[in-house]
Amino acid sequence: MARIIESQNSTRRIIKMSVDDIISVVKEYQRIVPRFSSMNDTRNYLADTVIYIPEDV
Repeated sequence: MARIIESQNSTRRIIKMSVDDIISVVKEYQRIVPRFSSMNDTRNYLADTVIYIPEDV
């Protein structure tokens, strides 16, 4: 499960991902983006998609 780490000196937070989280994101990416897509096509496919990562509570 992903874990959000608050940064004390920045407005951005860090997301620590487990191996399973990374594999899940890669599998989702492979499902969404066809092989041999150009960079622009890849951006377009991903712009219309939301990938959720569960947070460790």
